[in-house]
Amino acid sequence: MNTEKRGMFVTEDGRNVMFTFILVSSLFLLWGFCNGMIDVMDKHFQEELHLTLAQSAWVQFAHYLGYFLMSLPAGWLATRLGYKGGIIAGLLLVALGGFWFIPATRIAAFWAFLLGVCVIASGLTFLETVANPYTTVLGPQRYAATRINLSQSCNGIGWILGPIAGGLFFYGKDAAGQSTGSETLWIPYAGVAVIVIVLAVVFYFAEVPDIRSEDDYHLDDTEKNNGKAAGPDREVNHRLVYSLLLLNTGVLTGICAMILWLILDALHLGPLCLGLARWIALPFGMTATEDNALLFLVCLLAVLAFVAAAVLLRPVTRRITHHSIWAHEHFSGATLAQFFYVAAQAGIFSFLINYMTSEVPPIPSSWLTSFTRNWLETGKDGLLHISNQGASNLASLGFFCFLTGRVTGAALLRKFSAHKVLGLYGVLNVAVTFLVFLKLGWLSVACVFLSYFFMSIMFPTIFALGIFGLGLRAKRASAYIVMGIMGGAILPKLMGAVADHYDMSRGFIVPMVCFVLVALYGYAWPKLSRADSLHGVQASAGH
Repeated sequence: MNTEKRGMFVTEDGRNVMFTFILVSSLFLLWGFCNGMIDVMDKHFQEELHLTLAQSAWVQFAHYLGYFLMSLPAGWLATRLGYKGGIIAGLLLVALGGFWFIPATRIAAFWAFLLGVCVIASGLTFLETVANPYTTVLGPQRYAATRINLSQSCNGIGWILGPIAGGLFFYGKDAAGQSTGSETLWIPYAGVAVIVIVLAVVFYFAEVPDIRSEDDYHLDDTEKNNGKAAGPDREVNHRLVYSLLLLNTGVLTGICAMILWLILDALHLGPLCLGLARWIALPFGMTATEDNALLFLVCLLAVLAFVAAAVLLRPVTRRITHHSIWAHEHFSGATLAQFFYVAAQAGIFSFLINYMTSEVPPIPSSWLTSFTRNWLETGKDGLLHISNQGASNLASLGFFCFLTGRVTGAALLRKFSAHKVLGLYGVLNVAVTFLVFLKLGWLSVACVFLSYFFMSIMFPTIFALGIFGLGLRAKRASAYIVMGIMGGAILPKLMGAVADHYDMSRGFIVPMVCFVLVALYGYAWPKLSRADSLHGVQASAGH
């Protein structure tokens, strides 16, 4: 069938899969709701458990750790069970995590809540690994970025509703004005668990065809006799492939180092490592203390691991053929871009409440009405400021900006190349986060919400650009891109540390740097993919 005459939801064999698209899009609303609640949970634990900003960021770490641990198993399972099997497995895992919050509320320990967050994220990993690439194959390839952004618009709706539910159950108060969040935190999660069980039943009986992605690079075309490519061999730029693989390895090394540090710190092994750390640090003129001994040793181990990887990767890279997904720079670049995008997104989302309650200029007394009474409170300085509940409600306003960006972005992506829109939005987000960093009063406050708007199309667009043309290997590639979500676990801790040392406005320097790298990926995508746009690979370009 002629691509130009096919509708957005008509497959190559003429099937209209709009109902399947709508059903899969409901999953995006689900994980948007869960993520939205996570983003207003930080402040609750800061107050209930007396945590610093950097300590409360462990909520984000537990959330994204689930993505990191389960992304590759999810890709493996999706390859063997198909899209339907992967979706049902993910829904059941989300239900398990949701119900866990009932006993976790009784345990009332930070680790119990973190475990529930991690299990739910593990289930969401299955859904994201399957649903994101699936939307790109439910119709013509040229509309892949548009479809995934439309589905992600449902994600935006969930992100609007999530903070509202979080504000209601995490920051609720009784008649005496005492917080009831510790007793009611489990309610929205148990509700999610019930809903996903119903969804799992619906998907079990629904028709979910297993459609393969287009194989523009002939990764799947091999002759059975000698195993050589049936399609034309494409030149591999081994130097660029090595550079991108090395950068990905560096990110992976950093993630593993942080996980190791977390485990050793939880086991209180700092004093035991102090002697070794001092002995190693002495030749460098450095001083190891009980507080930094573990961090020093883990960082040293990470550096040694990275150097070893740099040496070992070179001969491996020389043997890579174009049949490997890592030989396609637009994919390996996407894993990096996704890591830094999610890092920026998680930092801004998770610390919005802190920003609104600490950095917004004093509120005029004339703004205090019966409607805004729960939104405002009198601070220690005697002036009106935004309350925790008010800031939680403003998070929903931020996600409304996010949703608006998704809807308008989907329309733009039908007319303009996806990589150009991604690059432009990246540059604009660099500008607005820099204005937040400068602490310009209400202008900076407005720029925080503008950052939500310009972030909107980044995740789905990076995803569509990253799996472009990879055929059957798109499911495996999807798992690696989802693994990049782990950036949301690491960089918010850095942003929180900067905010603890300076203030919340200065912390925005961290997402600003991340958006620079996202913009670079967008503008470099044609060179990395050897394609003009998502419409297809250039016939004359080598790879």
